[in-house]
Amino acid sequence: MKKTVTFGEIMLRLATPGYERFGQSNMLNATFGGGEANVAVSLANYGIPVSFVTRLPKNDIAKACTNELRGLGVDINDIIYGGDRVGIYYLETGAVARASKVIYDRAHSAVSEIQVGMIDWHKVFENAQWFHWTGITPAISQGAADVCLEALKVAKEMGITISCDLNYRKNLWKYGKRADEVMPELVAYCDVILGNEEDAEKALLIKPEGVSVTDGKVNADAYLSVSKQIMAKFPNAKKVITTLRSSINANNNNWAGVLYDGKTLYKSREYQITHIVDRVGGGDSFMGGLIYGLQTYTGNDQKALDFAVAASCLKHTIYGDYNRVTVEEVEKLMGGDASGRVSR
Repeated sequence: MKKTVTFGEIMLRLATPGYERFGQSNMLNATFGGGEANVAVSLANYGIPVSFVTRLPKNDIAKACTNELRGLGVDINDIIYGGDRVGIYYLETGAVARASKVIYDRAHSAVSEIQVGMIDWHKVFENAQWFHWTGITPAISQGAADVCLEALKVAKEMGITISCDLNYRKNLWKYGKRADEVMPELVAYCDVILGNEEDAEKALLIKPEGVSVTDGKVNADAYLSVSKQIMAKFPNAKKVITTLRSSINANNNNWAGVLYDGKTLYKSREYQITHIVDRVGGGDSFMGGLIYGLQTYTGNDQKALDFAVAASCLKHTIYGDYNRVTVEEVEKLMGGDASGRVSR
């Protein structure tokens, strides 16, 4: 099987224990995470050959990071080295009516100072069939946006399927460009586009009508218009997928998804996740499940969507950025077994 390649920044994640606030905790739990690395770990768990590409400094923190990725089955041989620091993000997990909070400390990270020509994309994409990136990467810096475009041009030239998670992050676009000034040129190369209502509006200036994410209800049909608008604006796109999250509170969300192939709007079942352990990485786990599903259940978009939604539902029960679940566990939930009974 040919490999999947993901490209982006991986960071040191420092999170307060449990539901403690930044001002009250005297310790922070250290793990690693980042959108594209999270997708890579999911794919490795499912048995898909996957290479994660980034730029890291040569220090012990970066080594701990790459050792972890290698141990999780991710190919790290295409990572390049340089720069002075690994980016950091701090996480305070919310509860009930109090939202979670993220603080970024990634200025001057190694990947934010990446430049065109540093990565040999033709070599990276040898024996690759899929390339995945997210809107987080071009938000980091102009250099990162330029390298992303460089990668997309080579991937398209080599006939590789390209997917994108729009992933709008308002706290990242700080270098003088807005998301809607940068993202459309990049998204134009994509075959598969994933996003939610905010991503579409902020990154692509496309707004769904009649959508509310705070009333506890998920209306899948409301996203047909945004899917059609995206396909009209980006004719290269073959599939547009939307994650549907409605928040009852920080611990209780309804979760579903829709996939539009230009003719049919496929809808998943809706999961009510009543005791969220960690929702960070939920969208990445969806994308990892979707890439696996589209590669494995060829021609069955409904099953691919169902796998992605079930995989990301399970991710909400797992601490950390990574979705550490197996194909068997996802398919069990897809089959309707949400009992959580002890397996022995």
